[in-house]
Amino acid sequence: MSRNARLSMLFLAFAPVGAAAPIRAQEAPLARDTIEHDVPDNFYCGERKLGQWFYCVKPKAADTSSATPEPQMSAAERIAAIGKQLDELKARAILEPNEANVIAYVRFQREQLDRASTFSDTWQRALWQNPDLDYTLQRPVSTVGKRLWLDNRRADRDAVLTNLGQRYGLFYFYAQSCGACEVFAPILRSVTDSHRLSVMAVSMDGGPSKDFPNYVVDSGQRSRMGVPGNETPALVLFDTQTRRTIPVGYGVLSADELMDRIFMLTNTKVGSDY
Repeated sequence: MSRNARLSMLFLAFAPVGAAAPIRAQEAPLARDTIEHDVPDNFYCGERKLGQWFYCVKPKAADTSSATPEPQMSAAERIAAIGKQLDELKARAILEPNEANVIAYVRFQREQLDRASTFSDTWQRALWQNPDLDYTLQRPVSTVGKRLWLDNRRADRDAVLTNLGQRYGLFYFYAQSCGACEVFAPILRSVTDSHRLSVMAVSMDGGPSKDFPNYVVDSGQRSRMGVPGNETPALVLFDTQTRRTIPVGYGVLSADELMDRIFMLTNTKVGSDY
């Protein structure tokens, strides 16, 4: 066989059968993804009959752009779900008290206790390392720290009460028939004498007071000052600068309690002492 004849046979053997005509100049070529995905290969799929185990058309990738993401649970929702699951496991263990149910409940409960312990430990370490968050620096809870804080507090309180009489006075409403007034009157007298506070005793029933002999009988002073009720004993601060009344308390008060209340009402802001 001549060389030209052999070349002709090789060409015919590898030439695609029924090949399509060349693409004309005015015809737009197929899009790349159309060729890759939609047009089968006639030579490999048609002529060779490769069978069902071969892909004649390249499969398209799944379109995930339009898939809706699952909503994420918030921290509060997760906590609520944990509590709900814990209640469910507990109820199941009570209603069906077999070993599996009890173990499931105890294990889950232990997991939550461990989580709470970790939170508590982290909380404590954060306070130690951030003094602006540590409330015990303002109000100590340890025995030594609390004693020192109380000593400093009493020193500040005594200094304030000593100069308090320059601006404030006390109205003491009592009744001769009031047994609590007999107990409270000497306590009040001791505090006011030691801190040079002036007291105006007002008798609600006209009776005298042995601890405050310079009393006056109530003739509407209590109602004009806006002191509610008729309870006795009643103690009211009067600010001579603002002409404002400040109720201190009703009933029997100890000396320390009385001085603390006067100090707080006159020299601390609301919420600063707690």
